[in-house]
Amino acid sequence: MSQFFNIHLDNPQPRLIAQTADILRKGGVIVYPTESGYALGCMLGDTDAQNRIRQIRGVDDKHLFTLMCRNLSELGNYAIVNNSQFRLLKANTPGAYTFILNATREVPRKLQHPKRSTIGIRVSLHTVVQAILEAIDAPLLSMTLSFPDADMATMEPWEIRDRLEHIVDLVIDVEHCPTAATTVINLTGDIPELIREGLGDLAPFGL
Repeated sequence: MSQFFNIHLDNPQPRLIAQTADILRKGGVIVYPTESGYALGCMLGDTDAQNRIRQIRGVDDKHLFTLMCRNLSELGNYAIVNNSQFRLLKANTPGAYTFILNATREVPRKLQHPKRSTIGIRVSLHTVVQAILEAIDAPLLSMTLSFPDADMATMEPWEIRDRLEHIVDLVIDVEHCPTAATTVINLTGDIPELIREGLGDLAPFGL
């Protein structure tokens, strides 16, 4: 049965964050809040946990994960970024964006786009996300939590736990988690390309 943590949004309890990190390191799958709704997360390189997340979502191995990073320094380990891309990223992270970037060799091939060798990367401004990333000292593989037969906008954390209590290892509740979407921008070309409009402002990218 999955655990259920009530974590304070502004001041995440160190004890609960440490326990969350321990669950992840032991191969756990967690449901955690972001600024754009609940997500499923596991450690990079944990194939069994990745398969469990795909099973929960009902998707195959063609459905790509997002890599949740702490900051630009960590992002640079997994994405190839030129000077103009770096300036855009520096000015707009952390924030409600997912950026499509060319992947480095640190990213396993099966996590990259099969034809373009790209990876989706986020730097979240959510305090709980940042606390978890700091505790595991690594990025988090992430996929948006959604159910085809349920409206996530009206689903409470305890309902998520009831549904997934035998599949995930932890559900984190922060009392309020808005359901929205990040803005997805492809930065691999000469000019930014809008893939999906969401919470992130388009103006800094000329879109």
